[in-house]
Amino acid sequence: MAGILFIISAPSGSGKSTLVSELRKQVTGIDFAVSWTTRAPRGQEEDGREYHFTTRENFETMVAEGKFLEHAEVFGNLYGTARESLEEARLAGHDLLLDIDVQGAHQVRENLPEAVSIFVMPPTPKVLRTRLRNRSRAEGSVNEAELYRRLSEASREIENYRHYGYILVNDILDRAVAQLEAIVLAERFYRNGETIAFRSRRVLEVATSCLQKNVQERIKPVLDAFGMMGDPAQAKLNFGEDADDD
Repeated sequence: MAGILFIISAPSGSGKSTLVSELRKQVTGIDFAVSWTTRAPRGQEEDGREYHFTTRENFETMVAEGKFLEHAEVFGNLYGTARESLEEARLAGHDLLLDIDVQGAHQVRENLPEAVSIFVMPPTPKVLRTRLRNRSRAEGSVNEAELYRRLSEASREIENYRHYGYILVNDILDRAVAQLEAIVLAERFYRNGETIAFRSRRVLEVATSCLQKNVQERIKPVLDAFGMMGDPAQAKLNFGEDADDD
């Protein structure tokens, strides 16, 4: 079996990590590329599990040596995916999933246009802000300036959805997980002829419904909420609603 490269991107706080974790529990034969970063560990993160934590000096040395498949600077920290992750997955006959931002995804698509790209959207700015705030609280503190910087960046990232083959709106976790699983199984069916053992027609229908060309009505409310199809001031208004958060 030829390994498939899956790219998944989303604004910070969209629930992407949870989706990836649930997918890996349900689908075998898919490896996860642990990224390298220069940022400090958060909360209960462990080196080699969530990220490979390193210094900026070492990271830049790895860049100079061509060890990264992609790399980018995000919020002042460097992130990158080692080339060896892809090589190891291919040798094992496994698929590989990259959890990377829109900058890194662009680099990978340029070098590996056959990659399957998936973009995850939060349903509204208000939901995204709540998730970000809850995550910050769990890590011990809430930095309001950082919170709103990430919200502003989310709008800019969402504008890149047009460059992705599949789009998910993560409003109901179980549904989003089922959609992500369907995409992986459908791509294995199309590319490798791998049999879908259970409800094959339904799986293919779910995956097809997530193709960018088929989700325009589904994502229109999201784009409206983030001020991308109407008044940008509406997004600012939604960012500022606090009534249900505390």
